[in-house]
Amino acid sequence: MENKNNTNSHHLPRIGITMGDFNGVGIEVIMKALQDPRILKMCVPILYGSGKALAKYKKILGIENFTYHQINDGNIHERKINVINCWEHIYWDINPGEITEEAGKCAYAALERSSADLKNNVIDAVVTAPINKNNIQSPDFQFAGHTEYYASQFAQQDDYLMCMIAEQMKLATLTGHIPLSQVPTKLNREVVIKKLNTLIHSLKYDFGINKPTIAVLGLNPHAGEQGLLGNEEGAIIEPAIKHLQELGHLVFGTFPADGFFGMMQHRQFDAVVSTYHDQGLIPFKMLAFENGVNYTAGLSIVRTSPDHGTAYDIAGKGLANESSMCAAIFLACDILKQRKENRKPKEEKPHPNREKYVFEIEK
Repeated sequence: MENKNNTNSHHLPRIGITMGDFNGVGIEVIMKALQDPRILKMCVPILYGSGKALAKYKKILGIENFTYHQINDGNIHERKINVINCWEHIYWDINPGEITEEAGKCAYAALERSSADLKNNVIDAVVTAPINKNNIQSPDFQFAGHTEYYASQFAQQDDYLMCMIAEQMKLATLTGHIPLSQVPTKLNREVVIKKLNTLIHSLKYDFGINKPTIAVLGLNPHAGEQGLLGNEEGAIIEPAIKHLQELGHLVFGTFPADGFFGMMQHRQFDAVVSTYHDQGLIPFKMLAFENGVNYTAGLSIVRTSPDHGTAYDIAGKGLANESSMCAAIFLACDILKQRKENRKPKEEKPHPNREKYVFEIEK
């Protein structure tokens, strides 16, 4: 679809929302979230999926007061929910809670169309409802998840970072959706420096934090116990941290993960970096499961997602909580606004607590 207007010319940001696996809770949380009257005042939602799927879920869930405009002529309507039909040519049937090949094909069709529209400036950002990482696999989609897919479309090599965002904590992971056994093989000094630089830039550029403070967790129990329980900290992670400190960045570590979260030390930092997925996401979801957002830093585009999965066990039962989907839409709008207002990081000023953090890390 051609965009007749420059991305900066329309009044409200256009937020694409992919419907994900239609047998999961994605469509339900989208419909519930878009009933929040604040959203149509903040952005123009453009759903990628199927109007027929929405109609089916309106019936299943008993949601009558949900109207939308199906885009057939290329005209996007502000103050309305817009729908782009991505999979009418594919045979499918909605069976909430079931894992089907058709649902995976349709989920990919929505991702593919949203990516094309991002590249053509039809939409300004994308919010992705949950997919099933197995049934979406195909010759066209061979990725571990949304993060890796959009990175392949919009990142430069490995200059991207999986982040989890909530008021309680901002978390980034040095490694993402990979087996735990592969984590040590993916870490080296250059990778750690690159990932931390991506996070520093995102905190400044996307969140307006001029001089961010960052805590880095160790890979091994007790952060390696000075080499007794592992040497990745001393050989790889801490030299990378020291390099960034010498450049003036407020990056500290490595911290033992158990004690760090046990003493709620995340409250002292603007962001926390875990070395692998579950090390950071378990405490994050305990703190912010209902309002957390998955954000991919380091991309030229803005992509957010709720922090939960397809939840097949409650799909179609009206039990899904839309809070994380609402938060994902709000965050996409906020980052777009921040990027517009702050194209380049502001002049750095000394952090008021720099001596405090240096004292604590040396102590």
